[in-house]
Parts: sequence; C-alpha cells; structure tokens
Amino acid sequence: MTGAVTAPAAGGPAGHVEVLDPGPLTLVQDRGRPGHAHLGVPRAGALDPAAAALAGRLVGNGPDDAVLEVLLGGLVLRWGPVGAWVAVTGAPVTVWVGGRARSTGRAEWVPAGATLRLGPPPVGLRSWVAVAGGIAVDPVLGSRSCDTLAGVGPAPLAPGDVLPLGPRQAPPAPVVVRPGPAYDGALGVSAGPRADWLGRAGWERLLATPWRVGGGSDRVGLRLEGEPLARACEGELASEGVVLGAVQLPPDGRPVVFLADHPTTGGYPVVAVVVAEHVARCAQLRPGDPVRLVAR
Repeated sequence: MTGAVTAPAAGGPAGHVEVLDPGPLTLVQDRGRPGHAHLGVPRAGALDPAAAALAGRLVGNGPDDAVLEVLLGGLVLRWGPVGAWVAVTGAPVTVWVGGRARSTGRAEWVPAGATLRLGPPPVGLRSWVAVAGGIAVDPVLGSRSCDTLAGVGPAPLAPGDVLPLGPRQAPPAPVVVRPGPAYDGALGVSAGPRADWLGRAGWERLLATPWRVGGGSDRVGLRLEGEPLARACEGELASEGVVLGAVQLPPDGRPVVFLADHPTTGGYPVVAVVVAEHVARCAQLRPGDPVRLVAR
C-alpha cells in the first residue's frame, strides 16, 4: 500500500476504470446464473469461485459483486477521477500500480488517474481482480458473468471499454493471503451415470492413463490428451443433462471435463464426474500440464 493516499469513506462516490489493454482474455465474472439450464443457459461464473470471492473480501465487497477474470496477465487499466482498493488472487502475477510493483493476495490502493498492470504468471493460468464496489456493468438474467458459450452477459473486455464501479461498502481487509500448496495434477472423480459405457476395464484405464491438458481447452471444457479409451457400448445416446465437472467421452476416446460455460445437454456418455472441491483446480491448468484422475 502507498500509505500516502487517503481513501474515501465507505459508501462514498463510485468511479470507473478504462481498459487500455485486456491482455489475452479478460472477462467480467461473478457467481454465475444458476437455475436457467432448462432454458439452455449455462451457469457461467468465475472458474475458481473461492479465489474470486477471496479477492472481493480483501477489498470489502459482498459475495455478489463482480470481478475480472484475467487469462495470462497483460491487463492494463486506467483509473478515473476516484481511486479504489484493488486485490488480485489466483495465479501469481506482479501487480504494477503507477509503475511500482505491488503484491497479490492483499488490498492495494490505486489513486485516481493511475494505471494498474498485471504481469504474466510464471505458473497457473488465471487471476481474479476485485475492485472495491465491484464491476457494476448491467446484469443479464441476474448475473454480470460473461458466458463464452452462449454469448450471454458482457462481452470480453476490449481496449477503450469503460467499466463503472459500484460504491464501496466496507473497508479493505487488513490481511495478506499466502499462496496455498502447489497442485500435484490430481483430480478426484466418481463414476458417472454412463460409466457402464466404459466397463470395468475401461474405468481402470481411465484412472491409469497419464493424461495431459489439450490445447483446445477453454472455459467450456478441459480437454485431455492421451491414449484413447475404447467404449464398451456401441451406438448413440439421446441428449442428456450434464453437470459442472462432468467427464464426457467423445467418439475419439479422449475425455473432456465440463467447466463453467459447459452446455446444458450433451449426446456423449458422461463416464465420470470430477468431485466438486476439485473442479476449480482446472482453472489453472495450462496446455501440456499432467492430469491424474483418481477414484474418490
């Protein structure tokens, strides 16, 4: 923190920030829009809800305030006439405020007119940027999340975009959050509703195969590359509902783990489901990273 700037009181005037450079991909995200699957609208929301919520708590935001989800750093923002507290969590990046390096995992003050820039993360993939008051773009179906599959919600950020901020509600948290233990590549899975399409031998191969993250992975799904799995059942399925973390087996025999922007139905067998507490790990996996599926 600078220590030389007096922040406005909670509930003071809101402000805005201008996007100078969105980096490879920056999206507005919140907790998503659950409850619309029957309309064909995915949940969306931050790929790591806990990391996004932590960034918000560090700057005094509420649980529904929107944040920015930043892929591989590179984001550059310029503040308007009102400064604000900012916190960055997720993949470790250097945070530059007005040309001076700051820390992740704590609230930092950004003065009016200053610029904020995120460097590239040496490990991991995504960081979450919370600004006091939240990113106050217009909600769609009750959420400010960008859904990259259905095209619902605010578009990915572009140079020149101006993002309104809500009024600050609470003081920043006087804590510093240290990084947790490194992820060892394990994803816990339970048998899916169509595990019989693998059979026992196929299930054992699913767990024994050394998978790697494929280059086509995105917010819709984590594509795994490795020795293809053979199905024990032939034929096709009618479309069925799918859940977050569902592991679908396409005809090429290489599993796909459905993430936040996944479709609401699918015609391929769901042979496994990643346990809920491990789905967020997928947010930081880069192409080429190893993945082990472990029975839970």
